[in-house]
This record gives sequence, C-alpha cells and structure tokens, in this order.
Amino acid sequence: MTVQVGILGATGAVGQRLVQLLAPHADFELAALTASSASAGELYRDAAKWRVDAPIPEHVAEMTVTETDPEAVPDDVDLVFSSLPSSVGAEVEPAFCEAGYVLSSNSSNARMAADVPLVIPEVNADHLDLLEVQRDERGWDGAMVKNPNCSTITFVPTLAALADAGYDLERVHVATLQAVSGAGYDGVSSMEIIDNAIPHIGGEEEKLETESRKLLGEFDGSSLTEHEVGVSASCNRIPTIDGHLENVWVEAAEELTPADAKAAMEAYPSLDLPSSPEPLIHVFDKPDRPQPRLDRTVGGGMAVAAGGFQESTFGLQYNCLAHNTIRGAAGASVLNGELLLSEGYL
Repeated sequence: MTVQVGILGATGAVGQRLVQLLAPHADFELAALTASSASAGELYRDAAKWRVDAPIPEHVAEMTVTETDPEAVPDDVDLVFSSLPSSVGAEVEPAFCEAGYVLSSNSSNARMAADVPLVIPEVNADHLDLLEVQRDERGWDGAMVKNPNCSTITFVPTLAALADAGYDLERVHVATLQAVSGAGYDGVSSMEIIDNAIPHIGGEEEKLETESRKLLGEFDGSSLTEHEVGVSASCNRIPTIDGHLENVWVEAAEELTPADAKAAMEAYPSLDLPSSPEPLIHVFDKPDRPQPRLDRTVGGGMAVAAGGFQESTFGLQYNCLAHNTIRGAAGASVLNGELLLSEGYL
C-alpha cells in the first residue's frame, strides 16, 4: 500500500531535494506541498525557484502549494516531511503532531528534547521507540522524529562502526570543511566565499558535540542515556557546492590502528530500507580520498565515504565525507520515513 505524504517548506533547498527523492518513491506518494503564505495558491513550478540538478517532476510541478497549516493538509496524508526553518518548525511542527500527523523532520528545533528520537536508522533505529514515551507524555495522536544536522550525520556512522566493533570511544576531535549549500541558496554570498574559507558557522559546533552523544547513546525502553564520549568540533565553510568533508581524530581506551578502523567501517552493516546504501560506509585506501567533487554521490549520495586512515599523536586520524543535502538532510528524512513505515508507526 502506498502511503500519502506531504512536505512542509517544499519550496526551499531541502524541500526541493525532498521532492526529487519522494516523487519516484515506490512506497510514498506526494499528496501535499506547503510553503509560506506568499506562495500559497500557486502551482509548485511557479512557487519554487527550482535549483536541483534535475527537472521538476512533471506531476509535482502542477500541484498547488498550500499554507503550512494542519487544516490545509488532506486528512489522508499519513506522513509529513518537514524542512522548515527551526524558528518556524518550533511552532508549526507540534501543531501537526497534535492534529495526528506523523512527522519526519530535518529542522533543528527539538532535536535534543528528551522524548524526541534523533535517528540515523543504520546507527540507532531502536531509539525510534521513544515515540511511545513522546505520545504518552504529550498526548499526541501524531509523532515527531528528527534527523541530525548534516555535519553530524557525516561522522557519526564512522564512530558507530568503531563502537560496534568493541572500541570504547573516549575523545573525538572533528574539523569540518562544509559546502555552501549547507547554508541554503542565499546563505553565503559569492563575495564572502570565493577565494576564502570562513572558520565559523554559528551554532554548528554545539550541534556536532551534543547530537553525536545522543545518537550513540542507549535507550532502555523508557529513557535515553547519552554516550560519555567527549566531542570537540571546529566548523569551517569552504567554496565547494555540495559535500561536507570532515577530518576526525579518535582516542579509544583500546589500541586502534588504521587497519582496525578500516575493517570495522567496511564491516558495519546497512539496513534493508529502500534508501539505505550498501555499503553504508565506503572505505578508500588512497590517502587523498574522499574528495567532495569526486565522492559526494557515492551510494547515490546516501553513503558515507571514509579514507586517509593514519596514526597520529591524538590516536587514530581519518577523513570522512557525505552529501550534505541528500544524506545530510532530505535523504535522511526520507530514510527515517521508511523506518517509520517498516516499524509500523504509519
């Protein structure tokens, strides 16, 4: 049975990626597109300044955009994907959950709330059961699941692979080289970024440091205990269009060699979900890979690439990369939607 779905914030950068991924999806049928009141009533092809590197799906182009309001979304929509700005999402998303909609959200609001599952399905699918706690505490007929920040999604699967192989992670240092698309189309001007690198992205370091511990934590059926690993991050914007590259240093209680790390990441399992790639982590032997331009579309943009493994003063060092608007945003929300469906929440 095909599930009727909607997109909140369908005209934005992540919303457009959601359209691209959901339009051909075998299990989901797009039935609602919402945007600001300024776009409500327009055909999607007129409301969206389409910037994805593929044409607008024809049937979606002719859909009418509605306001972002639960009363404007058809009752037969079971699942809603949100790409709203966090300031808007903080107000609107709970209203949709109260109205009975199940929400798979890319927005940053409420990611660290104790009863909101923050999920990368291949890493912590069991955290989805926090939805039972959420519904009991909030009295919602609907539910809300979040995917992490695009930079967090890039390195956490590699850490999960090491932890799954039995290594006790103690400290992690990560320096990110983040693409301009992560800031949205108007987020960084060409005069700022061309021939430049910006060594600060507001609020980004905190997201990596806190979200990673929640994702790697343990859920006992009623509450979640965060992982004790210490994480420090430095975030930089660089003039690549897509693909967040990250330099990672890991200190573990046990000896952790480059060969050990590569073996752990190569063996880390994927999931039997339509959007989950096989393998989840693509390991390169070459020291100069992965690279954004060459490797961001590995696994259809849904895989994490890793390479450059070496020993350092601070333990193991390696690099990792993910496509920030696919795996790091829209694709992550779609994958969480697939998990919700497979686990019977729809």
